[in-house]
Amino acid sequence: MTSRCQIGLLCFFLGIFAGCGGGGSSTSPSPTPSPSPTPTTGNVQSISVNLGPLDNYPNGVFTSVTVCVPGTSKCQTINDVLVDTGSYGLRVLTSALTLSLPKQTDASGNPVGECAMFVDAFTWGPVETADIRIAGESASNVPVQIIGASGFSGPPADCTNTGLAPADTLSTLGAEGILGVGVFIQDCGEACTTSGPSNPGVYYSCPSSGCAITAEGLQDQVQNPVALFASDNNGVVVDLPAVGTGGATTVSGSLIFGIGTQADNGLGTAQVYTTDDLGNFTTIYGGNSYSSSYIDSGSNGLYFLSSAATGIAECTGQNAGFYCPSGTLQLTAQNVGQNGVSGTVAFSIANAAQLFSTENAAFNDLGGPNHGAFDWGLPFFFGQQVFVAIDGQSTPAGPGPYWAY
Repeated sequence: MTSRCQIGLLCFFLGIFAGCGGGGSSTSPSPTPSPSPTPTTGNVQSISVNLGPLDNYPNGVFTSVTVCVPGTSKCQTINDVLVDTGSYGLRVLTSALTLSLPKQTDASGNPVGECAMFVDAFTWGPVETADIRIAGESASNVPVQIIGASGFSGPPADCTNTGLAPADTLSTLGAEGILGVGVFIQDCGEACTTSGPSNPGVYYSCPSSGCAITAEGLQDQVQNPVALFASDNNGVVVDLPAVGTGGATTVSGSLIFGIGTQADNGLGTAQVYTTDDLGNFTTIYGGNSYSSSYIDSGSNGLYFLSSAATGIAECTGQNAGFYCPSGTLQLTAQNVGQNGVSGTVAFSIANAAQLFSTENAAFNDLGGPNHGAFDWGLPFFFGQQVFVAIDGQSTPAGPGPYWAY
């Protein structure tokens, strides 16, 4: 993605991964709930890195989210929701949802649909409204996307003609939903509030005759629910323990709400890296600067540059899309924020095929190509607290958007 208004900017390889437990099969295994993190109270939610609901999702970090019919006690807890600092807002598969939520409509009474584009997939479905509860926090009347809703208009050509694959089922998404807790409040922003050719085509008015691009107000767009909490609403902290060589079968950690709002979410010695209006900073590697860098728990690897640029061999066959060096590489890069703060990052890249053969779920050295940019995916999170400050929200280090670690 190249603009702030194109959602899913930072989610790499959504869905089933070839070479990771049967992802290449034409017959999907029956869904089996993976070990679910147990929701806690206060501002801390348990998260778990496991192989996901289909047992084939390496380096996916999952949690549970409670969704309610607005203003009622009719609620449902949905497990196996991917925690994604690279997108904004809650998206839930219709197959995972048993509640009937109010549908958002436009001024003419037509249902509103959304085409959310990720790097190699898109999600399509109506925008509906829910109360959201996570740990002891809650947000009311939150616009959310319901993916693959039956009886709703099919995706428009603007979605299907992009060459991206639909991720509208459990077998193609690899999760029951996506919890986007990145650095922005809305998943599109000002661009989607306009009419005419400048509108990027994220939201659609869907009468019975078909769907057409529509302007969508900021308050009606799918929202990062954290920004709507009564407190602890200026960001999140992702806290995962270190992972050793060869990976781990599972890893448990915490999603902590708020930055500097309670004793458990202070910045401490973390360095703050402010971002541009796309949520990006600069990474310097091999003497070259790459200004489209970001930190994304929804990416299962460290995705950067190309084999030609790095000299790292790519995997072939069912593991294509990952790096497969002959031995584990020890590398360094330098991250630089818009504020001029810089710091060295030491990271490793191992042979993905060998990692997947262990059948472990969590790896700190999984990576692959991402032409011209650095996507600091889930391996970046292991062994350190990563702070995600939301755009415009006040924090002890100034307003977001920024990353800190």
